[in-house]
Amino acid sequence: MVFRKEAAPSNKSEFMNWYNKQTEWTEGHSYDDPANTSNDLRNWFMDMIKTFPPLNGPYSNENDESNYQTDYSIGKDVIYAAFSWSLAELAYKTTMKLAERHGVGFFDVSTDDGDIYFPQNGKLVPISNPDRNKTKVENGSRQLKKTWWKFW
Repeated sequence: MVFRKEAAPSNKSEFMNWYNKQTEWTEGHSYDDPANTSNDLRNWFMDMIKTFPPLNGPYSNENDESNYQTDYSIGKDVIYAAFSWSLAELAYKTTMKLAERHGVGFFDVSTDDGDIYFPQNGKLVPISNPDRNKTKVENGSRQLKKTWWKFW
């Protein structure tokens, strides 16, 4: 999920409460149209769909049935993207790179306690996360440290 840095709290606990509120999807508009979001998020979206075309909405293509099709939920302050699991690593790298380019935050919702990154001086910087040892990020790639008891 990418988000407007000005809208999101930078404290992990407050951020998670804010995230839960955002994903109730109660803004009263269609969630597949980038016209409903900020310029920075819209610019991120327009770059993202070059690789990951939208499944629905004004930029979707009914004839495209590839694994790259992505389900986007576009809110005023967030864009939530659901990618094909087989493309998870490419999606993660692309999302991070474009979030940094467009100055939007990034929350890795694909892990139990995903990292939260805020743009700062042209880079994405993680906020303090006490469970950060679960995920290691190097060169835009994430390496999950799978808990011994967790099956995926």
